[in-house]
Amino acid sequence: MLLALLLMAVAQGASARAETLKILAFGDSLTTGLGLAGEEAFPAQLQAALRAKGHDVRIVDAGVSGDTAAAGLARLDWSLGEGADGVILELGANDALRGIDPAATRAALEETIARLKARGIEILLAGMRAPPNMGPIYSAAFDAVYPALAQEHGLLLYPFFLDGVAAREELNQSDGMHPNAAGVAVVVKRILPKVEALIARIRANGS
Repeated sequence: MLLALLLMAVAQGASARAETLKILAFGDSLTTGLGLAGEEAFPAQLQAALRAKGHDVRIVDAGVSGDTAAAGLARLDWSLGEGADGVILELGANDALRGIDPAATRAALEETIARLKARGIEILLAGMRAPPNMGPIYSAAFDAVYPALAQEHGLLLYPFFLDGVAAREELNQSDGMHPNAAGVAVVVKRILPKVEALIARIRANGS
């Protein structure tokens, strides 16, 4: 009898652990937290915020500083490893800074999305905006990439990853581009409802 109870407890514990969702924060230096301590970066702050709200979720830092959308695509398979339940896809800032053709950025993001969907992984697409110095024609073409992809592929969209943080000196590091710890906290607070929607989709679809 005692052995049976012990086995049941072990099985229940394993089942509970299996329910922990794995979400990849897949992006560039904005994701991985260039210039910040690990606990200050986006993945850690987001995980803490979600757990504070009762979500059994592990956020995996899959950001690489300097990555373009094409570079992210090139490392997608090994970054996923054994897989994930969901992905927060944040790429494109470096494309805009380098003036890469928005059509090329879109193509790389679209292929990334296709590969994730083929594996049954839910996606939250985090949009980016071109810097003003790129000019209105480039900015219009680049900024349109994210809503178009979200609509075409039925994705959750957070329109601008740096919403509420971009161009605010007190929320950025000295380079004026990367959020400081307080800036990341603003990003997390604003994106949190969309991440909760992602979690709801994962649970509903049994991913």
